[in-house]
Formats: sequence, structure tokens, C-alpha cells
Amino acid sequence: MSDKRFRHAKILAVTGILLAIPTGLVSYSPTLYRMFCNLTGYGGTVQRAVAKESDTKTSNEKVTVSFDANVAPGLSWEFRPEQHKVEARIEEPTKVYYYAKNNSDETQIAQATYNVTPYQAAPYFFKIECFCFTQEKLGPGESARMPLVFYVDEEMLKDSDAKDAHDITLSYTFFRQKNLSAKEVAAARDLKAGSEEKDAKLKSTASAQFENDAPRQ
Repeated sequence: MSDKRFRHAKILAVTGILLAIPTGLVSYSPTLYRMFCNLTGYGGTVQRAVAKESDTKTSNEKVTVSFDANVAPGLSWEFRPEQHKVEARIEEPTKVYYYAKNNSDETQIAQATYNVTPYQAAPYFFKIECFCFTQEKLGPGESARMPLVFYVDEEMLKDSDAKDAHDITLSYTFFRQKNLSAKEVAAARDLKAGSEEKDAKLKSTASAQFENDAPRQ
């Protein structure tokens, strides 16, 4: 094998290993997954911002945000966005919903990861995220309507690599959590009740705290 082909094969092998790590970590531990993100930039260090409805300034610029939902093998859930895409003004908080239903005859616990593409836009995409990095449970046949509020930071327009990213995709994947102890099962968040509580809070509050797990250079 030539040196060039050998180097190419080595790069592909390393890439495959790195892509496999996040899936393994989210199935094992959300804490380890966050540590992996911090070390590699895969998800990044959490940034937070508070947006107030009364003084949030909106831009005339708009972006189209598409929503994607996936279920990993072994989880008997239906999971989908209630809308495939929305058009939103930059800096304007926008509310959408995801839907999940347990189609099995047993309580199942799952955990979600997410990503934002194109990656140049990810550092400027802020959200209230209430079903990611947390173990969530649904009873047999139970369903949940999960609210999500997001906004795109106007600083994106000043970034030469990201300013033309006017089509953004937010994608989630749920993974089943197995071999949990009784204590871990009891500690898992009730996805239906928790989502209803979050939605009620969003409707009554004048401000919201947003998170962004993508690092800025």
C-alpha cells in the first residue's frame, strides 16, 4: 500500500472512532458526554443567555430553521417535530413543539442528543432545551408534547463564515437507556409531566434562559 493510501485509510479509521464515541457516551453517561464535548468541541462548552420579551430587539434578517427527529434502534418510540420548518427573524424567540409517544407495552427511558447544521451557524443558535442530556421516561402508550424556544444571535451576521447560513437544521436523536438501577429509573424525568410544566412556565414568564452548546472561536 502506498504512503498516500495508508494515510487516507488511517484518517478514515480515526474519523470512524471519533464519530462512534458520542453515541456510546450518550448511551452510558450524559456527564461523560458533556466532558467529551468540552474536550473536543463536538458539542462545546455551554453558553447561556437571557432574553426578555420586553426588550428583545429583532432584525429584519430571517432564517429558515428545519427540524429533524430520529430514534435509535431498540427504542419503541414515535418521535417527530410538529412542524418541519419555520421562518424566524434573527434575535426573535420562536416557539415550536416536538412530539414523542411510547408505542411499547412497558415504561421506556431514553436520552437525546442534538446537533445544529451547518456547523458555522451552531455557535449562534440558542435554545431552551428541556429533553436533551436528561434521561426521560414515558409509560406504555404515553405521549408528550415538548416545547422548544430558540433564537439566532445577530452576531452571526458579523461572522464571514456564518453570515450566509440562512437555512439551519436542528436535529435530535433519542437513544434507549438500558440496565438502569431502580434508583436511576425513579430519578428519570417524567417527559409528559415535565414538558407540560415547562410549557406552562414559558407561557407565564417574561424572560427565558437560553443555552448554546457550540463553542465560538
